[in-house]
Amino acid sequence: GGTACVVTGQPFDTAKVKMQTFPDMYKGIVDCFVKTYKQVGFRGFYKGTTPALVANIAENSVLFMCYGFCQQIVRRIVGVDRKTKLSDLQNAAAGSFASAFATLVLCPTELVKCRLQAMHEMQLSGKIIQGHNTVWSVVKGVIQKDGPLGFYRGLSSTLLREVPGYFFFFGGYELSRTFFASGRSKDELGPIPLLLSGGFGGSCLWIAVYPVDCVKSRIQVLSMAGKQTGFIGTFVTVVRTEGVLALYSGLKPTMIRAFLANGALFLAYEYSRKFMMKQIDSY
Repeated sequence: GGTACVVTGQPFDTAKVKMQTFPDMYKGIVDCFVKTYKQVGFRGFYKGTTPALVANIAENSVLFMCYGFCQQIVRRIVGVDRKTKLSDLQNAAAGSFASAFATLVLCPTELVKCRLQAMHEMQLSGKIIQGHNTVWSVVKGVIQKDGPLGFYRGLSSTLLREVPGYFFFFGGYELSRTFFASGRSKDELGPIPLLLSGGFGGSCLWIAVYPVDCVKSRIQVLSMAGKQTGFIGTFVTVVRTEGVLALYSGLKPTMIRAFLANGALFLAYEYSRKFMMKQIDSY
């Protein structure tokens, strides 16, 4: 699921990070794509793919594993049997709890991904003299400058994004599946309803938490150039100096990516899960 998500959405994610971190450099999504292609070539859209793959595979593995555990916790809280189907709202709460665990594996890999994606802009703006162009060089730079805890820059903003965001993510997904099922079992849904439900869930997540993600990206990228203020300080600085709309810079590529990538994520997740369950049942 995580792999399908990255392969589908990485170019749009790259545009999102560039536009969030350096909003004055780009007039819009088309301008960002054109300039990136001219400056770095097609490979520029897939900068940070390796840490993005690691991040998404790690995050979604932990997320969906903990989602199952958190569903059981929700069942205990509301006092129902282990096999009782949860409501869409209860599933949303379970997904929100699960995201807190996924954040711990996501934050370090997302920091490396964001820095690689915005490295060219950091050099152009004069914030750093020489950039690191490989995953290992970025990792080594973080360890040398800040130590192992440096990978958790932006942890609080990542948590602020993930916990409420995944409430809307799983809530939107389950609500959409309920709509398409129309009284049937959700497990009987075909690929198109699953794609649309995943896309809807992803869109709900990003609409709800986009300003928080914008602040997170700035903290993780701009901390390369020196000490960066925390979440509140960065948020206030952006609003004062650039206005509220700066927090929504890069929203268009994000929404395109959210629909496509999360549709692919849930489609791959549901079908791989069904395949694995059949394999287990055959034994």
